[in-house]
Amino acid sequence: MKIISIGPAYPYRGGLASFNDRLCQQFSREGHDIEIFTFRLQYPKFLFPGKTQYTDGLPPEGISIDRRINSVNPFNWILTGLKIKREKPEILLIRYWLPFMGPCFGTIARIAKSNGWTRVICIFDNIVPHENRPGDKILTTYFTESIDGAIVMSRTVLDDLISFRKKIHVKLSPHPLFDNYGLPVERPDAIKALKLESDCSYILFFGFIRAYKGLDLLIEAFADSRLRDRNLKLIIAGEFYEDDTPYKDLIKKNSLENEVIFYDHFIKDSEVPLFFSVADIVIQPYKSATQSGVTQIAYYFEKPMLVTNVGGLSEIVPDGKCGYVVAPGAEEVADAIFDFFVNGRKEQFTEGIRKEKEKFSWDKMTAAILDLYNTI
Repeated sequence: MKIISIGPAYPYRGGLASFNDRLCQQFSREGHDIEIFTFRLQYPKFLFPGKTQYTDGLPPEGISIDRRINSVNPFNWILTGLKIKREKPEILLIRYWLPFMGPCFGTIARIAKSNGWTRVICIFDNIVPHENRPGDKILTTYFTESIDGAIVMSRTVLDDLISFRKKIHVKLSPHPLFDNYGLPVERPDAIKALKLESDCSYILFFGFIRAYKGLDLLIEAFADSRLRDRNLKLIIAGEFYEDDTPYKDLIKKNSLENEVIFYDHFIKDSEVPLFFSVADIVIQPYKSATQSGVTQIAYYFEKPMLVTNVGGLSEIVPDGKCGYVVAPGAEEVADAIFDFFVNGRKEQFTEGIRKEKEKFSWDKMTAAILDLYNTI
């Protein structure tokens, strides 16, 4: 089958690009002819909150990537749509995560499918964004009306999609494991590489930092008196996409300067195994969510997790089996951290993760996409 995929890919950085690269590798291994059309311009610089949009890592092996799309140029959208229309792939696979992309992707989709052959399938990360902006609903409506079918990775996103378009072919398929970051590192080697103390236990908060991710809740929880003097350290690994001052002020207010370790930059793919290899537990104290790639990195490295009961996080992390699902509050997070370390839950949760992770293989995602195509 011929497939063209649209979305972030190498040389762009981050979880979306890593997902798309890995998914296309899976399709290629299964014998399909797949190519990614990624961005020549993804965001204008003034709209991107990080330091750079690009990775300095090596390109993924075995897939073709064409830097073609300009997200703000309508003439480019038309030309891209016409090219896909002429090439006649069976599937145009679009990754949607932000209403800003609605006009670009919706226009390309409408033109491409006008050949009467191509079917447009979208993998949705979000329908309703974490941070609302004027016009979001109009832009997302324009896009959702252009597609033939949808893959969602959580029931929360499924419900949101149905609120925009009730009659649509849709399949729910969980986010697969991020197994493309290399093998785990021996803990002593990872500790040495990160210049950490060998006699401490480590809590990991991983990924770029925005208000909805609830890092402030985790810092407040970590200040709980029950967790002091237990040789615990909190690692915050990721780039701030907002002002870091409130977080650092909160750390100072609670006298946690010696207990919190910042790696406040974008974490390269080659560094990811180091952080997950030293972590005893990975915590996602989100205030809102759909699903998260961080949970799937934790699954791959077989690390217990603590997530809050928002969005689709509880669908992926069974409470009491692979970690904790708690209400999004500092006290609830602190209670779970205390239980984990005092009652020695690590081995129990790690064993649960080894069994649960089998659900999240990449061939299940490709099968869901192909099954959906066959029902359209």
